[in-house]
Amino acid sequence: MDETKKKKKRALLLLLLLLAFGGIGTFFFTREEAKPVSMISGDILPEGKDANKISDAEIKNLAQEKVDRSKFNMIIAPEATFDSADKPGELMIQNPNQNAYPVNVEITRNDTGELIYTSGAIKPGFEVKEAKLEKQLSKGDYPATAKFSLYDDKTKEKKGEVAAKIMIHIKR
Repeated sequence: MDETKKKKKRALLLLLLLLAFGGIGTFFFTREEAKPVSMISGDILPEGKDANKISDAEIKNLAQEKVDRSKFNMIIAPEATFDSADKPGELMIQNPNQNAYPVNVEITRNDTGELIYTSGAIKPGFEVKEAKLEKQLSKGDYPATAKFSLYDDKTKEKKGEVAAKIMIHIKR
């Protein structure tokens, strides 16, 4: 019975991840970008001089760079365990190297909406293994949501967000 619940949780987490990736992909591929305007000066088009044709390889590389910047892989353990709410506990969050953006993770209780943890910036290639909750919780289990907010490292502009369900266990 317990194994069945774990499988259901894993399947739900996988489904949420797929939906999140689809949402992020849709956001980045459907937004309109400014289109360059071609202008010709003078009455007659002069002969070509310095311009060269853009190679297929260059076009492919530029397209791949855009795709790479739009990918995001979130990794968070579905459960976080704390011996007590006033001490650091096991909370695993990773921002893999292949991600283009740093993230900030905020965990809120599902029943009250209360913010119980904020990670601060986690750059690609960094992780959180242990953390201390920002709010005191009594012994028990707390369904929560972890919201990953993606930011451009240079402009500090928010680029998107995804969320995952997580269970917080307080032992005593």
